[in-house]
Amino acid sequence: MSAGRSLQDRLAVGPLLADGAMGTMLYARGVPFDHCFEAQNVNRPDLVRSVHVAYLEAGAELLETNTFGANRFKLAVHGLAEELGAINAAGVRLAREAIEVSGRRAWVAGSIGPLGRQMAPIGALAEAEAEAAFAEQAQTLAEADAIILETFSDLNEIAAAVRAVQRVADRPIIAQMTFAQDGRTLLGYTPEEIVGRLESLGVAVIGANCSVGPQGIVEVIDRMAAAGHTPLSAMPNAGLPAYVGGRFVYVSSPAYMAERAVAMIEAGASIVGGCCGTTPEHIAAMRLATTDRRTVARRPVAPAVSAAPPPPVATMEPSSTLAQKLGRRFIITAEISPPRGADDAEELEICRRLRAAGVDAVDVADNPLARLRMSPWATAARIQREVGLEAILHFTTRDRNVMRLQSDLLAVHALGIRSMLVLRGDQPQAGDYPQASAVSDIFPSGVVRMIKEFNRGRDVAGNPIGEPTRFLVGVALNLAPLDPAREMRGWEKKLAAGGDFVCTMPIFEPETLEAFLSRYGRPPIPMLVGVLPLRGARHAEFLHNELPGMIIPERVRAQMRDARDGREMGMRLARDLLGIIRDRADGVYLIPSFGRYDPLIDLVREVRTVQPAR
Repeated sequence: MSAGRSLQDRLAVGPLLADGAMGTMLYARGVPFDHCFEAQNVNRPDLVRSVHVAYLEAGAELLETNTFGANRFKLAVHGLAEELGAINAAGVRLAREAIEVSGRRAWVAGSIGPLGRQMAPIGALAEAEAEAAFAEQAQTLAEADAIILETFSDLNEIAAAVRAVQRVADRPIIAQMTFAQDGRTLLGYTPEEIVGRLESLGVAVIGANCSVGPQGIVEVIDRMAAAGHTPLSAMPNAGLPAYVGGRFVYVSSPAYMAERAVAMIEAGASIVGGCCGTTPEHIAAMRLATTDRRTVARRPVAPAVSAAPPPPVATMEPSSTLAQKLGRRFIITAEISPPRGADDAEELEICRRLRAAGVDAVDVADNPLARLRMSPWATAARIQREVGLEAILHFTTRDRNVMRLQSDLLAVHALGIRSMLVLRGDQPQAGDYPQASAVSDIFPSGVVRMIKEFNRGRDVAGNPIGEPTRFLVGVALNLAPLDPAREMRGWEKKLAAGGDFVCTMPIFEPETLEAFLSRYGRPPIPMLVGVLPLRGARHAEFLHNELPGMIIPERVRAQMRDARDGREMGMRLARDLLGIIRDRADGVYLIPSFGRYDPLIDLVREVRTVQPAR
C-alpha cells in the first residue's frame, strides 16, 4: 500500500489534524522576515526540524515541508535559484527526520506556494513557463506523501500547478486557495467556482488556507461542502496580525482556534490545521477539541437549473472627444510632465498655450525618467477642469499590482479621465529612488485587456463593477527597436487585447517610418508618430547614448554636429518629419526637449495652418 493511499485511507477514518505555521515559528526564533525562510532547511536544519517535532508533540499528523516559497522565482530574489533542489529535498528530509525522532505516525506534505508573478493574459508569466516552474519544484518534493498547493488566489495558477504536479509526481494533491472577507479570492473566484474547477482536475483534497481568519474559513468550507464531493481542508490564520513591541502578533487564542476547528469539521472539513500565526499551542488545543470528531456527511449538491444564458454584455464606446476625432482629423498631442511640487500654475499655462495653438490633447507623463513629480491623475484632472483640454493619462504598470491597477482605473474614471496610454514606465533604478521596488508582473497588453473588461462592466475576474467604464486605450510602439521580433510580439499582443490607438516612440528621420510601413504595413488602428525636436549635437548624443530605447541614426547625429545652429537644424528635421507624417499617419505625438515648449507650439501652429483637418 503506497504512502499516498495510506493518507487517503486515514481521511476515511475521521478528520486529520495538520500542523501550523512554519514562518511564524522561525520568526519567533530569530529569523527576520526579510530572510529566506526556506533557506533555513540548509542553513539551520536543527531549527526547522525542532519546529516539526514541536507540532508532532502537539498532536499533528500531517507535516508541511518548509518549502512554500522554494520555487525558481522567489529563490532568485535571494540569489538562491541554484539551490532549489537542495532546499526542497532538505525540506522533505527534515520532516521525515522529525517523525522518526518523535516516534509518531504522521504524513509529509510537500508545500508549494504561488510563484509570485502574475500569469498571462493579465500578467507577464506564460502558462507554459509557470507549469515548468511548478514541475521543477514538485520533482524535488516527490518523496513526500502528498503535495500541498496553498495560499493561491488565482484559479488559473493553481490549475497550472495541479497539471504540473500530476505530470511529475504520483502523489495525492491537496489544493488550497486563500479568501478575502467577502468569501472570494482576491481575483474574485467563489468557493463554488473553485470546487467545480479543481474537482474536474482530480485533486485529492480541496480547501482554504490563510485568508482572513477562522470564522471566514468556516463559511468558505460550508459553501465548498455544498458544491462538491471531494474531501476538504481548512487551515486558517490565527486572526489578523498586530504589530506589538517590534514584532507581529496574531490575536486568535488557542481556545478560539480549537472552537473554530470544531466548526470547520462540522462544516465538512476532513483536514484541519493552521496557517500564519498558529503555533504548537494552537495545534494542541485543536487536538483536544477535535479528538473523536467525525466529518459531517456531504450535503447533496442541488441539481442545476436549466435557464437561458445571460445576455452578452455590450462594450461601452469611449466617451472622450479624442475618440470622436481619431481617423477623422489629423491629431496633434503634446506631452507635458506634472510639476515637481504641488504648484501646477506653470503647467496649466503651458496647456492653455498649447490649446490656443491647436493641439487636440496633452499627454500627461507618469514620473518620467523615474523622477518624483505630482501624481499624473491630479495633473490630468486639473488640465481638463481648468484648461478645458483633454488629457491622455500615461497609465504605467511599474508600481501597481493587479488589485491596485483595477482600483486606480475606477478612480481615474471617476475623475473624468477617459483617454489613457498604457506603458511600462521608467524603472526606479534610473531615477531619484533607485532602491524603490518595481512591479513588473503585468504586461501592458494585460492592462489593455483589463481596461476593455472594465468597458464591458466587469473586473478581471468577471465580477460586475456596475456601470461600465468608457475608456479610450492607447498603446506604445517602437518603430526602430533593437529587437524587432520581440517588439512585434508585444505589439501583436496589444492589438489582440484591444488597443484603440498607438503612439510611437520618437523618430528622427522619415526613413524610419517608411521602413516600418514597408515591412509591416499601416497599423489597423490610428497611429500617432512621436516627434522630439533636437536642440543640438550634445542633445542628440545624450538621447542616443544614455536613454534606453532611444535610437538616433548616425546620419541625423552627423547633421546636428555639422550644423551652425543646432536648434534650427533640429526644427528643420522635425518639419521634414511632419511633412511625411501628415500623409502617412493619423497624427503626431510631440515631445518637448527638457521642458521647452516654444518649439512645439510653433510646430503645432505650422501644422494647423497647412492642414487644419483631414
